[in-house]
Amino acid sequence: MSGPIVRCWSVGGFEGLGTRELHDILRLRVDVFVVEQNCPYPELDGLDLEAIHVVGKLADNTVVAYCRILPPQKDGLPHIGRVVVPTEYRGQGLGKELMNEALQVLRLNFGSERSAIAAQAHLQKFYADFGYVVTGPEYLLDGIPHVDMELRIVQP
Repeated sequence: MSGPIVRCWSVGGFEGLGTRELHDILRLRVDVFVVEQNCPYPELDGLDLEAIHVVGKLADNTVVAYCRILPPQKDGLPHIGRVVVPTEYRGQGLGKELMNEALQVLRLNFGSERSAIAAQAHLQKFYADFGYVVTGPEYLLDGIPHVDMELRIVQP
């Protein structure tokens, strides 16, 4: 049996999110990053207001994939963050589908795929498969090991 098929990708700014969609995104992020990972941290950090939100939904509007892209930072690169798929939908290729969508959004909005990610350390290989390379030592962020990674070369 194949995994779920994302029926709709939506991409846009904060103002374009509907109230139900925003609720579902925030609930997913809190369910995974705060509850599942047992990591109390300020999930609502104010950066959503300036981010591009990439949302994957099933035909019934269930949010099954999400990330946000922040505009270029001090390093000159846009940053992908809050990359998340609900527990019950993992292992079905949605994370890869989400990252491919995010890379397309980067190309359309910033002219290339060049970007940075503060990746949870156990996901280094996942991001490396898209061309990201580790740019510094492992560090703790909100109690979880992370590494900074960058995609420096435009992928074909």
